[in-house]
Amino acid sequence: MQKTAAYLALVLVTSSASAHAENWGHWRGPSGNGAAVNASPPIEWSRTRNIKWKVALPRRENSSPIIWENQVFVTVAAPVDGPKAGGPSTFAFRVLCYDRSNGQLLWHKTATVAKPHQETHSTNGFAGASPCTDGQHLYAHFGSRGLFCYSMNGELKWKREDFGKMETLNSFGEGSSPTLEGDMILVPFDHQGPSALYALDKLTGETIWKVARDEPTGWATPLVVEHAGRKQVVMNGQNYARGYDLETGKELWRCGGQTVRPVASPVAANGMVFVGSGFQGAFLGAFHLNGRGDIEGTDKVAWAMDRDVCDISSPLLSSGRIYFHKGKSGMLSCVDAATGTPHYTSRRIPGVDRTYASPIAAGGHVYLTSVTGTTVVIKDADELTIVATNDLEEAIGGTPAPVDNELFIRGENHLFCIAASE
Repeated sequence: MQKTAAYLALVLVTSSASAHAENWGHWRGPSGNGAAVNASPPIEWSRTRNIKWKVALPRRENSSPIIWENQVFVTVAAPVDGPKAGGPSTFAFRVLCYDRSNGQLLWHKTATVAKPHQETHSTNGFAGASPCTDGQHLYAHFGSRGLFCYSMNGELKWKREDFGKMETLNSFGEGSSPTLEGDMILVPFDHQGPSALYALDKLTGETIWKVARDEPTGWATPLVVEHAGRKQVVMNGQNYARGYDLETGKELWRCGGQTVRPVASPVAANGMVFVGSGFQGAFLGAFHLNGRGDIEGTDKVAWAMDRDVCDISSPLLSSGRIYFHKGKSGMLSCVDAATGTPHYTSRRIPGVDRTYASPIAAGGHVYLTSVTGTTVVIKDADELTIVATNDLEEAIGGTPAPVDNELFIRGENHLFCIAASE
């Protein structure tokens, strides 16, 4: 009976695929830049307006939803016992798959049950990494607990539980997300112990290459970019921003200047990559991808900023413009990607205070989301124009996902599908 139900669910997913034009298989979208080129989600909503469906979630996490055709995926670490004196409780690390059309739970899988060896920050959960998918398999990374590969109907294909235990700075918790590229899945593992970047065979989980990184704790996600016919993996880091050859893992270039405990992930376009961090300092650099070796102080650094750049949230690159918040605040800057020339800097956005979610772009608009649950929509333009202010009245840590005419937001207690009412 269970197999029949699973098969029917898969048929429903497959049959409805043609109704959807795009996918959002990674927490920063198909390009890694945070922009959905063909999506036009609503610009106005509330707890009672333009909510197509919402489902309750068992725990707050800062991981973000991803969408592939008619499936919506989130990860969660749900406590299976009460808090224990002197340490965390035991958690079930789970993947949840929902029907995009109505929010019905299609399947859920418990990857592992474990007691974390280290606490996490009060604003973070134990499932901070966002999942990713290529439409063939779903990958859920639970850091120290491992990486788990499922079929699209929830069948476990392989798992890797041998990465070791992350020892994060100040027990802030884990959260770097993996990245899919070609036949590989790239897994970042920066912490207070031996750090590394892994490239695994996405079909088997076997290691293709592993490169050691002399970096302490970081939470950035790898970005794959192509230049002169070859692909690079760009990683943020406290000591250096770096580019690695995708095929071999060889380091191609590096540049110093980043700040402690980097979180923001890179964005890239037109032969340049942009990497920034903004805790206990500030640095945003624009690097030419043809650089080799240590490029600090050379003409391979196109431009740089040393104040008021992003911290927890990653920058957005859309229409030749880079948008970013100042630190964890809602104060917004927008600069020309090619030159670094400001369109506007450190502008206060009413309703957006503390930011963890990264800005996204869709339908000619930019969506700015506050931890408090407010999302302010502005025009994707050189001048700052506020279009709408929306409040879901619950905390938001993950980044919204725009697909077609819908917007998916993971709140503290619910997963929302936002769409214009018919």
